[in-house]
Amino acid sequence: MSSPNKLFSTLDKILLAGIGCGVAGSCILAIAFAFLWAKPSNPEPALTPFVSSPFELPTNTPFTTTSTPENPPSTLIPSPVPGFIGDATPTGRIVFTCFIRQIDQICLMNADGTGRRQLTNMEATAFYASISPDGETIYFSSRRSGGFEIYSIDINGDGMQRLTREIGSLYAPELSPTGEWIIFTNNGNGLWLMKPDGSNPHPLTASDDIDPTWSTNGSMIAFASSRAGARQLFVMNQDGSNVRQVTDLPAMGGRSSWSPDDARLAFYAGPKGDHNIYVINVDGTGLVQLTQGGDNLGPSWSPDGNWIAFASFRDGNNEIYIIHPDGSGLTRLTNDPISDWQPRWGK
Repeated sequence: MSSPNKLFSTLDKILLAGIGCGVAGSCILAIAFAFLWAKPSNPEPALTPFVSSPFELPTNTPFTTTSTPENPPSTLIPSPVPGFIGDATPTGRIVFTCFIRQIDQICLMNADGTGRRQLTNMEATAFYASISPDGETIYFSSRRSGGFEIYSIDINGDGMQRLTREIGSLYAPELSPTGEWIIFTNNGNGLWLMKPDGSNPHPLTASDDIDPTWSTNGSMIAFASSRAGARQLFVMNQDGSNVRQVTDLPAMGGRSSWSPDDARLAFYAGPKGDHNIYVINVDGTGLVQLTQGGDNLGPSWSPDGNWIAFASFRDGNNEIYIIHPDGSGLTRLTNDPISDWQPRWGK
């Protein structure tokens, strides 16, 4: 017969073993319950990130953007692979501003990018050039004499003349198709007219108007102005009458250009560092966006209507590009370590 001490020792072992099994079982049940509670009955599949790119558009497939004050109604036409096609090869010449040895100068090239040459070699800024309708004379602004004055130079770089003297800070001169008047910006004093020899300078407008350009037939003038609030594009008759607002867009640029049939205008707009080229009917309808990114400025329509030249920073340096008015055929004309900008097309 076992002693009492042995009996209690045996009972203690049995009791402790039972308690241990109970605790272990409880732990197992608790872990299983927690697992079932955390696991969803119908799990959702993992999400795949979506990356959107404005350049991943079907070639030659236009789309219309949603109209908001920051996103004006327009149609973007993506550009296919660059290159000239048949009789669409650009003709004529393009004058532009070229930044040489830290100074803006006037340069000229053939419209296909060949034959580049520097026309001025000044010790002060020369820019805002245009070519006369007959293709023989270039007009531009320079501060070689102190303030910004209007100059002319032959297409071959000879015969430079100063046309104005101390009537203000003068920019963006352009000879009328009739050859009768040069229109230009008198900074802060509106748009002015003068004869091609510089005589009879006088104001045409009195508002904050800039960057004037003649229609092909000489009957109208397009310009940018803040006369109605934020800067917009306007047109008026050649005598300054019948002023009409063409655009109602945010972040408008300055320089514009008429199509050869005088039915449309090319211009640029957008926030600083992200301007794009647009075309619009003169009555304000039919807004079309031609470029997408790259900071594009200062469009100029070719005389044959097949191309629009503009400056772009899309490759990390201002260069001259051309594009068809339907947004196709994007082609780079210049490829220089210096900055090329402000293109203006002529014969």
